[in-house]
Amino acid sequence: MFSLEDHYWWFVGRRRLALGLLKRALAPRLEDRPRVLDLGCGTGVVLRELGQWAEPIGVDMSPHALGFCRQRGLDETVQGDGICLPIQSNTIDAVIGLDIFEHIENDVAAFAEAYRVIRPGGYVVLSVPAFKSLWGPHDIALMHHRRYRRSEIRSRLEQAGFQVTKACYSVFFLFPIVVIWRIFEKRKKGPAKASLVSVPNWLNRLLIGFQETEAWLIARTNLPWGSSVIAVGKKPSS
Repeated sequence: MFSLEDHYWWFVGRRRLALGLLKRALAPRLEDRPRVLDLGCGTGVVLRELGQWAEPIGVDMSPHALGFCRQRGLDETVQGDGICLPIQSNTIDAVIGLDIFEHIENDVAAFAEAYRVIRPGGYVVLSVPAFKSLWGPHDIALMHHRRYRRSEIRSRLEQAGFQVTKACYSVFFLFPIVVIWRIFEKRKKGPAKASLVSVPNWLNRLLIGFQETEAWLIARTNLPWGSSVIAVGKKPSS
């Protein structure tokens, strides 16, 4: 991740989509630099970009991940667990969690914990892998517990108390290629491995363009399928 997420199309597209949705949700508060928690901050690219317009805090359970954050000069980090965050209740303007909830065995508790730390009127923006039928070696290697349907994410958010303002599939245009690749992966023998297919620079730029077009569409409508789910939930103001 540390070597790829600055430029690899999948990381770039996911990040720009989620941060775009988050900035639109927090638009009335941007002048005050909202306090945003990056849940599962990994090696720190999202945290770094948040720092351009927010007061970010990164939480990750891995000390190795937090070490990479420090290599980027990011010090506002803390080691913690998604079901027991070291954050006071009602103190965060938004939580962003990109492909993290599928790693947490008790995801219901994690959604409830995100709700606890967010101020009334604040938001959660998240992405998770979609469709159990796509489950394969990649998920096993990354220690996922599940893949979701859009309806399941909506249900989890509502159960925690959020009002769902967006629940949509993403990676829509490339979904047929993802399906074919996952079928191919399942036929491979040997230990499970995470797979990020190497692509030439020109193709990487083209794929980022596809993802930016998709982000424009998602801001205006809901896409019917994709290999990920992107969602926005609001904590009621009262």
